[in-house]
Amino acid sequence: MTTTAETTYEIRALSPATLAGLRVRDDAGAAPRERVDTEGGSPLRCCLERSRPGERMLLVSYAPLRRWARETGADPGAYDEVGPVFIHPEECAGPTTGPDTFPEALRGDRRVLRAYSTEGHILGGLLIDRTRENAPTIEEGLAQLYADPRVAAVHVRAVEFGCFHLETRRAAGPRAAH
Repeated sequence: MTTTAETTYEIRALSPATLAGLRVRDDAGAAPRERVDTEGGSPLRCCLERSRPGERMLLVSYAPLRRWARETGADPGAYDEVGPVFIHPEECAGPTTGPDTFPEALRGDRRVLRAYSTEGHILGGLLIDRTRENAPTIEEGLAQLYADPRVAAVHVRAVEFGCFHLETRRAAGPRAAH
């Protein structure tokens, strides 16, 4: 968990149960597609790392708000969306960093932070652009969004393709379940 003056949140990879299901059938109802990343560098949502050259991975459709809504009882309505993500084809060790450390492999120069309410509705967003002078860090951006007590979750996405990278959630107590 990361604690700021305003709040505490945790950084989350896809859960082992979610990954097991996605390896069989993705959130669009399709079978996963196996790929070999010849160059490496694709963001893996299972371990929050980048693929290595020649590494096998699966391309699956993932619906982050839909899955979050199942857990929390939220109703994202029109904000529900499905997009492509890469995962390992077999169970992996998961993130090497804890839920309080943003993974360097997914940091990037440009990210969008999208904040959601407990109902699953978009409350706002923030562009993180490290190519600009005095731009906030991802941690500063997350702290800014979580300063709003209505924010329950923030998704980190790529700017160019809009791809989902990871989810952060407001922590419920001293240590939220992962």
